[in-house]
Amino acid sequence: MAQQTNEAQDESLQRNPQSNVMRRFLASHQSSLPILFLAVFVGLLAGLLCTFFDIAIDWVITQRNEWSKAHGEMSLLTIVAVVVSSALLSAFGFLLVKKVAPEAAGSGIPEIEGALDGLRPVRWWRVIPAKFFGGIGAIGAGLVLGREGPSVQMGSSVGRMITDVFRLNDDESRHTLVASGAAAGLAAAFNAPLAGIMFVVEEMRPQFRYNLISIKSVMIAAIVATITYRYFQGQGAMIPLPAHADVPLEALGLFLILGLMFGGFGVLFNRMVVWSMDGFERLHRHKTKRFIGIGAALGAMFGVMIIFLPRLTGAGESLITDAVGGSFTLSMLLLLFVARTVTTLACFCSGAPGGVFAPMLALGTLFGTCFGAVCMLVFPDFDITIGMFAVAGMGALFAATVRAPITGILLVIELTHNYELILPLLITSLGATMTAQAMGGKPLYSQLLQRTLSKQKAAVSTENENTPT
Repeated sequence: MAQQTNEAQDESLQRNPQSNVMRRFLASHQSSLPILFLAVFVGLLAGLLCTFFDIAIDWVITQRNEWSKAHGEMSLLTIVAVVVSSALLSAFGFLLVKKVAPEAAGSGIPEIEGALDGLRPVRWWRVIPAKFFGGIGAIGAGLVLGREGPSVQMGSSVGRMITDVFRLNDDESRHTLVASGAAAGLAAAFNAPLAGIMFVVEEMRPQFRYNLISIKSVMIAAIVATITYRYFQGQGAMIPLPAHADVPLEALGLFLILGLMFGGFGVLFNRMVVWSMDGFERLHRHKTKRFIGIGAALGAMFGVMIIFLPRLTGAGESLITDAVGGSFTLSMLLLLFVARTVTTLACFCSGAPGGVFAPMLALGTLFGTCFGAVCMLVFPDFDITIGMFAVAGMGALFAATVRAPITGILLVIELTHNYELILPLLITSLGATMTAQAMGGKPLYSQLLQRTLSKQKAAVSTENENTPT
């Protein structure tokens, strides 16, 4: 009887091969299907949230620019209005961080890494509004901050929110969807799905639990978030740059030298980040009025610079295209590099809700362009352009500081659509990473997470000492 039943099933499967494929698929994915379906929702919600975050920031900046043009860009009324509005926007962002979600300060990526390791909580109900509206305020005020940090933290918070809504209590599912949200956030922030996936796999490798279910979920969330972003914002490159020809083989050694230089600067930059954060903490002493006052002062200062020194404000996307286009002299490139290093540290380390990826890409472009200009003078026979070194510099500084070279390479390629520069990007990023490692430097977000955990431990110890027995 059993033999007849099996023969009947085999005959049915032979008649309907599509059903056979579907049954095998369902059988092999039965345990993971709910998580994979939820990853779709994570990607969709994170994509919508990050896309509207991007649109809102652009709206604030556009409204300010149009108002300034309508009332005279250098008139006293315009100067006062821009300075006051920037101060208020920045103070609002700092207020939300201090009063609503202190963990929303900075990029938020160390918080997500800590959450994936089970060391930090994900309070999505307060992080999402604080990061969304606070990020709009701080970035809209003209501070040198990127949108990717808030997007990653909001995306991860969406992942945790989904686990709470659907009451998923197992740790593996929560971990997978939080990681999927991080990938979706970065993918939507930069319109870069591959970079979003690799960011979780490579940069968060100490925390990410790699298995077939988790990597599928990360890929699904990043794909859905990117499609969502492109539906509203289009499919073009976020930083459109001219296409470059292949780099001559005899010039590849120059890119290795550039990478070695970036490796040293990356270690120094990470140390300056920690020093600057400690300095800001000594300044505001965790007091609300002082903290918000610093935010207002930064906003007012950058409001003045929006009028008189606009190149030193914002994340720097337009600065990248201008530098590659040859708009600056060699001395101006060096001056901008030093000045924007200072403004990047001041904004990112102050506790403002914003990221540092985009400002670092601008710094890498400036120094890479400067190095390329020197190489063109020293080696006039080489068929090279400053744009080649500018693109390579973008990936090199990212690799040296974040210590995720593959993510940096993919991010630069997806941002600029310069696929021909993969080889120089690989060489420069590898040189930067090896130099930073040889100098004893640690990845930026690992340092920041350890700093947060150390302060958390110290606070708990102090509280225990002060508690009467």
